[in-house]
Amino acid sequence: MSELGRQLKEARLQKGMSLDDVQEVTKIRKKYLEAIEAGDYKALPGSFYVRAFIKTYAEAVGVNPDELMQEQGMVQPPAAEPSTMETVMSQRSRRSESQRSVKWLPTVLMWVFPVLILAVIYIYASNWGHSDSEKTDPVNLTESSKLPSAAPSAGQAASPAPTHAGAGADPSAAPSVEPSPSPSPSPSPEADGTVVQDRKSGKTTVFKVTGSAPQVVIDATGESWLEVYRGTNSKGEKLNFATTASGDHFTYTLDSAGLYIKSGNSPYTTITVNGQTVTDGKTTSRILLELDSGGTGTSADGGAAGDAAGTEAGTEQSGD
Repeated sequence: MSELGRQLKEARLQKGMSLDDVQEVTKIRKKYLEAIEAGDYKALPGSFYVRAFIKTYAEAVGVNPDELMQEQGMVQPPAAEPSTMETVMSQRSRRSESQRSVKWLPTVLMWVFPVLILAVIYIYASNWGHSDSEKTDPVNLTESSKLPSAAPSAGQAASPAPTHAGAGADPSAAPSVEPSPSPSPSPSPEADGTVVQDRKSGKTTVFKVTGSAPQVVIDATGESWLEVYRGTNSKGEKLNFATTASGDHFTYTLDSAGLYIKSGNSPYTTITVNGQTVTDGKTTSRILLELDSGGTGTSADGGAAGDAAGTEAGTEQSGD
């Protein structure tokens, strides 16, 4: 061991530092520090690094590098050596920082990847609900879903057009045009009839409906899943299959085929038939509406006579 190396080692031990501590402070590899303490300068990467490494080591352990090197009779280095050494050490420092950054990369990816998967699943689920809503065939909706206020009232259709006086007629003798009567409010689509709970069929509650062309109205007060089929179950003709929002309004006409309604969030779905609210009291409702053929009666223009109740209902309809 050289005298210089011995002095550096003693100064290091007095400060209670290990070679690993000096390596962390100076960014000089441990094997080069050991070579300096042993006086084996040939192990260093180049002769011009010897003074730079010794100076950095001395400063780290609290020894004046200039006095130390003067005592040992070491020649002053060229002016370019310190800058070269600083460049090499700064490059090593940047490499160590980049290595620490790379260590964090797997952890970041481990968290980002599941988040991206959840985002893709959410977007897909949202688009799936909207696409099902867009696929609903509007042709399947009955014409009764149109608001009755869109049709002109009887008073408007019957109002005569104003007459105009001829070219040779006296303007003072022209008849005055009276204003047409204000249109009367459109009649409610609700029809006369009754709605009675008839039976249970598995999870489905069956209601018997009487009346002529009963109107089934569905109003949404919030987000819900709604399915409507013409028939007795979900295998019938699909009339509606979508997510509803507050304010949605649907109207259907009940016929002999029946109407099967399934609501995924019943508290936000109101079903009325002939003005009467129909519910099975469940969160997920399955309701089957059947037209009671014994209560509809015969048509207004006459037909084959049925039983006594059918004949009486047909007579009342003709009287209307």
